[in-house]
Amino acid sequence: MEEPISGRKRLRIHPQLTERARQFRKPMTPMEERLWARLRGRGCGGFKFRRQTVRDRFITDFYCAEAKLAVEVDGASHNTTLERDAVRDKWLALHGYHTLRISNDQVRDHLEKVLIQIEQECLHRITPTQE
Repeated sequence: MEEPISGRKRLRIHPQLTERARQFRKPMTPMEERLWARLRGRGCGGFKFRRQTVRDRFITDFYCAEAKLAVEVDGASHNTTLERDAVRDKWLALHGYHTLRISNDQVRDHLEKVLIQIEQECLHRITPTQE
């Protein structure tokens, strides 16, 4: 595969996974919809987020490429997928991504605080550290 001008190799994404991500966009949970309404259109600190984005063999709820940040909204169903979530988080971390897990309760009860937390995490990840 040819390398883009930036010098980074582009990952090939399996077409079935792309289609699955498209299907996930349609029936978002109420809390995902609530958060997406505020993230979309650079509504959180001017950062661009995409929803249901494929990263290798995983699909993230929300993703900011600039900050390499995946935001996962976890509801009751995530209690049964903790092992799979840990595998995904580990893979993402090994590839320079950070996963921020937000509970449904946080989105429902403290949306403004969640948005501040997401914005601060993005800023932290793109701001060079002083040595």
